[in-house]
Amino acid sequence: MADSTPPLHHVLDATALLCLLFDEAGAGKVEARLDFARVCAVNYQEVLVALVDRGIDLEDAQTMLGWLDIEIVPMDRAQANIAGALRPLTRAAGLSLGDLCCLALAWTGRAVALTTDRAWADLDVGIAIEVVG
Repeated sequence: MADSTPPLHHVLDATALLCLLFDEAGAGKVEARLDFARVCAVNYQEVLVALVDRGIDLEDAQTMLGWLDIEIVPMDRAQANIAGALRPLTRAAGLSLGDLCCLALAWTGRAVALTTDRAWADLDVGIAIEVVG
């Protein structure tokens, strides 16, 4: 009998994408989760900026990300509200705006947030989090 369990979706934060693009520790785990991965547009922009800051031409950076074929999800009002609600719960961990946007997308999509940021490991915000690397 075939397993009818739907595939597990992951929302990648900027650190997970950069880990993959630069083949850092945990890249294999990120790559294994790409088939059902999404990224918030805010995190996509963070990665583009990080690539450009590392000296990569913008068009080349966009091409690199395009090869990954990850769904880019626009930030909406519901996600913004969730990100705002998460701020008091995550302030001590030092999460950024992009981090909150990733978590909000994971929550709205009932997905697992994927990051390399170890500060996320101790978060208890009702969102599944996987720390790789």
